[in-house]
Amino acid sequence: MSLTPQTYWAEHAWLGTHVEPGVAIETGADGRITALRTGVPAPPVGGVTLRGLTLPGLANAHSHAFHRALRGLVQIGSGTFWTWREFMYQYAARLTPDSYFALARAVYAEMALAGITCVGEFHYVHHAPGGTRYADPNAMGEALIAAAAEAGIRITLLDTAYLSSGFGAAPSPHQLRFSDGTADAWAERVSALIPAPHARIGAAIHSVRAVPAGQLATVAQWAADRQAPLHVHLSEQTAENDACREAHGRTPTRLLADHGALGPRTTAVHATHLTDEDIALLGSTGTGVCMCPTTERDLADGIGPATLLQGAGSPLSLGSDSHAVIDILEEARAMELDERLRTRTRGHWTAAQLLRAATEDGHTALGWDSAGRIESGALADFTTVRLDSVRTAGPLPRLGAEVAVFAASNADVLHTVVGGRHIVRDGQHQLVPQVPLALSESIAALRE
Repeated sequence: MSLTPQTYWAEHAWLGTHVEPGVAIETGADGRITALRTGVPAPPVGGVTLRGLTLPGLANAHSHAFHRALRGLVQIGSGTFWTWREFMYQYAARLTPDSYFALARAVYAEMALAGITCVGEFHYVHHAPGGTRYADPNAMGEALIAAAAEAGIRITLLDTAYLSSGFGAAPSPHQLRFSDGTADAWAERVSALIPAPHARIGAAIHSVRAVPAGQLATVAQWAADRQAPLHVHLSEQTAENDACREAHGRTPTRLLADHGALGPRTTAVHATHLTDEDIALLGSTGTGVCMCPTTERDLADGIGPATLLQGAGSPLSLGSDSHAVIDILEEARAMELDERLRTRTRGHWTAAQLLRAATEDGHTALGWDSAGRIESGALADFTTVRLDSVRTAGPLPRLGAEVAVFAASNADVLHTVVGGRHIVRDGQHQLVPQVPLALSESIAALRE
């Protein structure tokens, strides 16, 4: 789609190392930034004014869109990750291509309102309940791709292999609709998915418990052949580590390494309970790690060794995962604050480093290497955070990066631009009217 060239004038813009006042961002018909001019004191005639601090678009590197329907409900009572999972299965069982489209469209619109311009959808609800394939075997994935288009954001559909209930055991009744039976059948189905200008197709290994060891390499090779992202839930629970050692005599990280599933295009999600050898393996192979602090604390998973992983060589990205909240600025803040609680020391990452995880490194993890930066030639994806709310008022504008990470929230997002299109304007979504109503109606439909 050809776009009308536009000039956006940012009152303040984060340019990767510092905040620059008065930045004119020119966008072209191809949805990229064609020129960047600094020191522009006032909005140019005919341009769009962005008051506040303009950041590169935020990347949500790990999402399960349907989990948004559980917000609030899962806070009733107590339990563990495993009891939460049984509740989650009840909602997974109710999804259809139509209902998933409606819900995901609303959820992705909520993401746009939070400044997110790209989502990594870790997608495993493939078939009808009981495991019967739809007439179009990719109907569910295509619904997610279409939902992202209508919400105006980019998506990397991380089509997920999910074949077992645990180290070779058959899928449970709830899991039958997740499974293609074998990794070869998974690869055949996912190969039929067609990318779009706003959508890329990646792969995922749900976990080492859900893909038998002998089939891990099939998924990894599919991604390698296409230079596609490969994501995997890794060591989120100690019970998974214990079961893996019992079944294979090694940790999940070592099992993935032994089957060729680690490397620069791979992102391990959570990576919470790791050995020193695990950390060294992930870092030495350049495997990225996606931290999801709001979910990890919501599910009582634990605090992962993010500082050690980054020090070993693993780039960090951020995700909202179960959507307890959808706020990537909170994810960035939480990664630092959780580490402060764990170590009782402050300042493990600068605001600039946390913003990089939320923007450039998140996009790279999703296969969008030319996004996540405000510079000429990059995709014209950016978001503006207000500096005059009750949360952000007071500090000097040059401290905008610190204010954005350590004080601002999704409620402070005023504008979101994706590919040069003004998707969110003055806090209002331009493509999906009444996003709260769309969320309420789509979630209510799943409860009927």
